[in-house]
Amino acid sequence: MQGLKAAVVAFWMGAAVAAQAQSTLVAEDQTPTGKFTTATEVKPILNVTRGNWIAVREWDGQDLVYVTHLWAWRCGLAQIEVSVNDAGFAVWPMPACHTGTAQPNSVTDSDGLPYAVFARQSVANLSVRVTYDDLTVDEARFERGAILIP
Repeated sequence: MQGLKAAVVAFWMGAAVAAQAQSTLVAEDQTPTGKFTTATEVKPILNVTRGNWIAVREWDGQDLVYVTHLWAWRCGLAQIEVSVNDAGFAVWPMPACHTGTAQPNSVTDSDGLPYAVFARQSVANLSVRVTYDDLTVDEARFERGAILIP
């Protein structure tokens, strides 16, 4: 678990710099595929499920911050950024889409873990900025109690 903690801290510290790279994103073709791999297809879903974008869970004496829902629709996204406790936004890494499969948005074991680890009860609020692959942006802010998994 110590290795995971160190990796999360390193990611979070280094990701703030990566957030500045958003200007290098390029809009993708928006021809619907029927597989929910474009902003045109996933944006309506993410707009109505905004309250599920991110979650906090207390587990094993830590706060786990999950982006599982966003990962499940990542093929229509260019970037996810997260701000913890009103700090600056950091780019949250996303696994590649599984193009060429029946379920390109699936989350597989090889994709890694869709959460980051923080000290217990240290996450008071989270802001999420989603950049779709058409380069439009949506943002939402959540208080801990609104997204706490029992």
